[in-house]
Amino acid sequence: MATRFQCWALVLLRVGLGGLMVWWGLNKIVDPDLSADISDIFYFHLFEAEMLSVVFGVAQAGLGALVIIGLWRGIAYPVMAVILGFTLASTWYAVVDPFGWWLPPQVDFPFTQLFYPSIVNFAGALVLWSQMDTDRWALDQAL
Repeated sequence: MATRFQCWALVLLRVGLGGLMVWWGLNKIVDPDLSADISDIFYFHLFEAEMLSVVFGVAQAGLGALVIIGLWRGIAYPVMAVILGFTLASTWYAVVDPFGWWLPPQVDFPFTQLFYPSIVNFAGALVLWSQMDTDRWALDQAL
């Protein structure tokens, strides 16, 4: 049986990571040009087509909403883990050498240390996924 502390911790993690998905998705919808620039720098030009960026943004924002409310977690959590794992893989150098002190520059971006939390985000997605049965306050648990 999950303690109240565990339930609150999982809710906060769910809202935080789901919110991250919502905000990243909305950014792709509202500013597809910026998303294309980010794609060019970090994601191998995968989302440089404006329409693809908007479509992925809508899907990502929807995924974030599902994560926040805890609905269809058996699908939402693995998909979120793949997205966050892809971000981690794309910015691995920011985890290994956040300030660029010993690795040669991987990208032309002055603040790579901002991507250090990608490992924390990925780990959080794995925690949510692995603790689905503990999260009693998710919507699909109530259904």
